[in-house]
Amino acid sequence: MKKAEYVPIEKIIELVQSDMHIVVGSAAAEPQAFMLGLSQAAERVKHVTVSNCLPIVDADFYIDEKFRDSFYLDGWFYTAVLRKNHKHGNISFIPNNLHFAGKKRLDYKKVDIFVTAATPPDKHGYISLSLSNIYEKEILEQADIVVLEVNENFPRTYGDMEVHVSDVDYLVKTDYLPPTIPNPEPNEKDTIIGNFIANEIHDGDTIQLGIGGIPNAVARALMNKKDLGIHTEMFTSGMVDLIKAGVVTGKKKTLHKGKHVCCFAFGTQEMYDFIDQNPSVTLLKGNYVNDPAIIGLNDNQVSINSTLEIDLTGQCCSESIGTMHFSGTGGQTDTAVGAQNAKNGRSFISLYSTAMVRNPETGIKEEVSKIVSTLKPGAAVSLSRNDVDYVVTEFGIINLRGKNIRERAKLLISIAHPDFRDQLYKEAIEAGFINEHF
Repeated sequence: MKKAEYVPIEKIIELVQSDMHIVVGSAAAEPQAFMLGLSQAAERVKHVTVSNCLPIVDADFYIDEKFRDSFYLDGWFYTAVLRKNHKHGNISFIPNNLHFAGKKRLDYKKVDIFVTAATPPDKHGYISLSLSNIYEKEILEQADIVVLEVNENFPRTYGDMEVHVSDVDYLVKTDYLPPTIPNPEPNEKDTIIGNFIANEIHDGDTIQLGIGGIPNAVARALMNKKDLGIHTEMFTSGMVDLIKAGVVTGKKKTLHKGKHVCCFAFGTQEMYDFIDQNPSVTLLKGNYVNDPAIIGLNDNQVSINSTLEIDLTGQCCSESIGTMHFSGTGGQTDTAVGAQNAKNGRSFISLYSTAMVRNPETGIKEEVSKIVSTLKPGAAVSLSRNDVDYVVTEFGIINLRGKNIRERAKLLISIAHPDFRDQLYKEAIEAGFINEHF
């Protein structure tokens, strides 16, 4: 039986050759030692492609323009560091729905090296991939070389996270802390929107939540519910609060009863402590967890996501501002469609009615409507109008299910900021969405 070799990170950097394709772990599972050390290979390599998702560390191999001929970075989901450095020309987005992210990348491009953060081997030789299984297990099984940065600080999680040392080529001992993100305090708008959504969630429902002020407000507003379940892409700190309060039990779930199912976890240290060796938290492959057909097997599944901009027909742009890429589709389409596949399932898209945007001519920030007659030129449609169900702003909640364009436009205008409703109605008439006689 092959035995993984412990080596310093410098040895792994030496393995990198020109034209290689490297995939690294996502979000909190990002292999920090590898990412921070990769630029050491810059003088001897060209055209190395690194595929990643939700990067955390500021790795100079892609933020320093001088390395752009040595390294390309392809991202499944942008964070601020990718947005800021996209201008260098060696960073690009991989359009994807999360459950197909790994498969479609593998269909296109073989993986020479896979690197991710993980726990040390246990007494049986099993390692836990710890904090992410979005595509990690799927890629690991196909990569030519598998490298794990093993770290005592990472939680040992269960589900489909186990990898035996015989399936690993190299282990690198590390001791950095897993990255954390704060549990943001909901503001007044978040709380209003959260309450609107919580009123539509029933005892025994299974929920999917994202991260941010609105999802946190939803979580807080659910504290009076009973026997909720979790089947979600991302496991969050707000979910831990619900479990500890006895609100989430999973007893009513029709799939994975009693288990809190996700494909990655990202949050506070308290959350990492909670999931460590906790058999109730089950991390499974993203191609399973986020498959809309699987999600639909959960009766009473509820999906809650947010968007940047929505037009009067229901098209949602959740990942770009015009042509400027901002984040990613992630699991939005997966979970929204999956929830609507479910018996008694519901999907919610939330957004503030307005945003403060800098006028390029005056340089002054102005309030603009996020409900618009047409999306900005070049905007990515993250969720098609065919797949939108409920839409929520601080001015109300509407249901677009089965509605025609005229009905949708009127309903969306009704939850727009009052200052923009007359203009939106005028634009809807001009666009032919509404006939002024009806």
